[in-house]
Amino acid sequence: MVLHAHLPFVRHPEHRTFLEEDWFFEGITETYIPLLDMFSRLEEEAIDFRITMSLTPTLISMMTDPLLQERYIRHLNKLVELSEKEISRTRGDRQLQNLARMYQNIFTRCRTRFTETWNRDLVSAFRHFQDSGSLEILTCGATHGFLPLIKNRPAARAQIQIAVQQYREMLGRDPRGIWLPECGYTPGVEEILKEAGIRYFFTDTHGVLYGKPKPSYGVFAPALCPNGVAAFGRDTESSKQVWSAREGYPGDYEYRDFYRDVGFDLDYDYIRPYLHGDGNRINLGIKYHKITGKSEHKELYNPERAREKAARHAGNFMFNREKQVEYLNSIMDIDPIIISPYDAELFGHWWHEGPMWLEYLMRKIHYDQEAVVPITPSEYLGRAGKLQVIKPSMSSWGYKGYNEVWLNGSNDWIYPHLHIMEDRMIELAERFPRADGIILRALNQAARELLLAQSSDWAFIMKTGTQVEYAHSRIKTHINRFDRLYRDILQGSIKETWLGEVERRDNIFPRLDYRVYSGPES
Repeated sequence: MVLHAHLPFVRHPEHRTFLEEDWFFEGITETYIPLLDMFSRLEEEAIDFRITMSLTPTLISMMTDPLLQERYIRHLNKLVELSEKEISRTRGDRQLQNLARMYQNIFTRCRTRFTETWNRDLVSAFRHFQDSGSLEILTCGATHGFLPLIKNRPAARAQIQIAVQQYREMLGRDPRGIWLPECGYTPGVEEILKEAGIRYFFTDTHGVLYGKPKPSYGVFAPALCPNGVAAFGRDTESSKQVWSAREGYPGDYEYRDFYRDVGFDLDYDYIRPYLHGDGNRINLGIKYHKITGKSEHKELYNPERAREKAARHAGNFMFNREKQVEYLNSIMDIDPIIISPYDAELFGHWWHEGPMWLEYLMRKIHYDQEAVVPITPSEYLGRAGKLQVIKPSMSSWGYKGYNEVWLNGSNDWIYPHLHIMEDRMIELAERFPRADGIILRALNQAARELLLAQSSDWAFIMKTGTQVEYAHSRIKTHINRFDRLYRDILQGSIKETWLGEVERRDNIFPRLDYRVYSGPES
């Protein structure tokens, strides 16, 4: 099981509240804390589980940021207050009031766990399970930059080297594996990974299946690139069984409906204190209805029936993996491995019962069968014998699987700017090999602005049509800041007050060294 936990770096100290910061707060409440709670319960009961999970550098940066930590507590306090009001408002409807109490318990528990159990430090909480051997944490590109569309090797290498440095600082060791942003692989990436000490990466199914020569075991064994870095391919059957809302488990009618939220259902004046300053209705995280069916008619959510369904679905998933392994063992002369990757935010945020399903699955695997064993990629590589050497195919995940989500008519305008920024950052690194003082600060900030502009999230948002105005604003802001820094550095006209404000706003990677962009082109 591979969970890709990622959010773009969104932090706006210049505003008291900011709508897009809610992405992070929702992720903590609905995905990251529920997963940590699940890990804790399994550990306490000595259930031997294995999960592989990325914590992207942008996500780690937000988890460790004092401003966002404080704002998250403020966010939780408002949700606790709203849930208490809801308990009072629903006192005439026992079923509805029980749901209001459920949300009050969720929000108060999150506040207790975040502030008291983990002292606001979620990264250390995840690190505990890494150190115990139950969780293998992957790194990613520094800002989730889409590697196939980065023009210069030093710029692609910087995405990896900065990520590895942060991982080492925050998680106490070097990363063994990486989640390539958007599973974006292009030949040559493995050389950058090997240089950074990374042993393996993941591709979508066709990245391995269309490798040359054709892999003898398909995606059911890792393949080695010619330089020895391993590529694991996604198993379509097991992953689709979960992530597909139409064919997979999350679309079951007993599960909670993500799209019915009190932020849109209740009287405006009642919820106005819990909205942002612009007063627009938003999801507030309290959802009382189940999916029910395909019509707009929705019935009240029944947590017990949803729990029963999650247990059944976990049993079904395990049964299917047993049969899959039974067949694979009959045709393979090595142990097969089934790679089931998902966006981590599916578990809890989009699919409320996802963490519950995953916990049931780990329990059932532990107690109810002997055919399937959870394992991390590192463990598999450690016990595997000789593996086939192939050259993987260029690939990504997403629509059609060949970069089209991140390069199309809605977002192609960004790449000429990004490529010029790459060229200029490399130029600056070579022109100023030993900068200090304010020039050093400006060079490091220029690198940050390039990294933040490279985030694949902005191109993705433009393609999907959600929060497009914000994505446009972020790209243009980072381009403009970089351009001014580039000009001011070359002209010797850096304004310290302006630079300090930019450093305050875009404060990711405080120990970044711009020299990571120096070096040969190939």
